[in-house]
This record gives sequence, structure tokens and C-alpha cells, in this order.
Amino acid sequence: MSAHLINLLLEATLQTLYMVAISGALGTIFGLPIGVYLAVSQRGELLSSPAVNKVLGLVVNATRSVPFIILVVAIIPFTRLIAGTSIGTTAAIVPLTIAAVPFIARLVENAIREVDSGLIEAARAMGATPLQIIRKVLIPEALPGITLGLTLAVVSLIGYSAMVGAVGGEGLGDLGIRYGYQRFMPEVMLAVVVILIVLVQLVQSLGEGLARLVDKRAPRNRGR
Repeated sequence: MSAHLINLLLEATLQTLYMVAISGALGTIFGLPIGVYLAVSQRGELLSSPAVNKVLGLVVNATRSVPFIILVVAIIPFTRLIAGTSIGTTAAIVPLTIAAVPFIARLVENAIREVDSGLIEAARAMGATPLQIIRKVLIPEALPGITLGLTLAVVSLIGYSAMVGAVGGEGLGDLGIRYGYQRFMPEVMLAVVVILIVLVQLVQSLGEGLARLVDKRAPRNRGR
């Protein structure tokens, strides 16, 4: 493989990391509170509001049900409004973020729901307010599950970032399509696949390590 192609692979990898990092951060910023609210706003929960919960859940489900490649095309006017263009890495962040928010919200909701209800009742008995219970009980107890959920979301974003290369985004997907597919250069396609696999493995390992680190429910194995 020539030095030019190696430089292109390096540049495309950095572009992919940029898209995934920004969209993952934005997805977490918006998705985390939505997920927490979905978990605590059902009937009989801490912030019971069934009507709002149902409407918000419908919006989340509707967004999640749209295939990503269709979502990218459907929101091109919105992407152009936000980013000033519909192509490139910055533009790709818009659909990636929109796809990440509902996905992360559902993952966070599921993690919150797995918290032992006895802890909530104990906190209530001690006079804690709903917000105090959310902040000091639910989120800390659900943190390992939330961490694993965010890891899954980042892994999915890596796949989405490759897919967005088919519609004008940059990064590894775009490089694989332009050189590996359109120019019949299988070595480039193979290199792109290998890099994506390595990125996914690194993210997965890091996420699992962080989940074990923040898990206070089980003793950590040390010195092994």
C-alpha cells in the first residue's frame, strides 16, 4: 500500500473518531436526562406523569424505528440548516447525534429500571426528595449499566459513521466506498474493515473496564 493511501487511512480514521466523539458526547448530553425521565415518569414512579411519558416514548420509538440511512437523507434540509452543508464530517454529526439520542435514552432507561426498588423505598423512608433519590440513588446504582449502555451506543455510532460515508460523509466509510469499492482496491477495503474492528474492540474493552471500575456492588479483583 502506498504512502498516499496510508495517509488517507490515517486522515479517515481521525475523521471517524471526530464524528463519533462529538455525536456520542451530544447524544449523551441529551439522551441521558431523557432516559432518566422515561424511567421515573411512568405511573406510580418518582415523577409520575403518564401522559408526558407516553408522548415522549412515542417520539423516541419513532426516531429509533427509522433506518439510519433513510434518516440521513430525510433530514438533509435540517442538517444544512444546522451545519451549513449536508456533506462532510461536521454535517454527518447531525444525523449521528439524532440517531444516538433516542438509542442512549432507552439504554439509560433500562439501566435505571434495573435498580433495586428496595433502595428507592429506603431512601423515601429517610425523607429524600424525588430529585435526591434520582441523583444519589438511581444514577449511582445504575452507573455500571449506563456505562455499558454508552459503550454499546459508541460501538453503534462507529458503524453508523461508516454508513454515512455512502451519502457524502467523510471518514472510513467514505474511503472504503471511493477506493475499495468504486476503484476496485480490495486492500483499502480490508484496511478499513480492520481499523473499524480495532476501534470497536478498543471501545468495548474500555467501556467494560470503566463499568467494572464504577461498579460498587461487587468486589474488584485486584492483583490478577
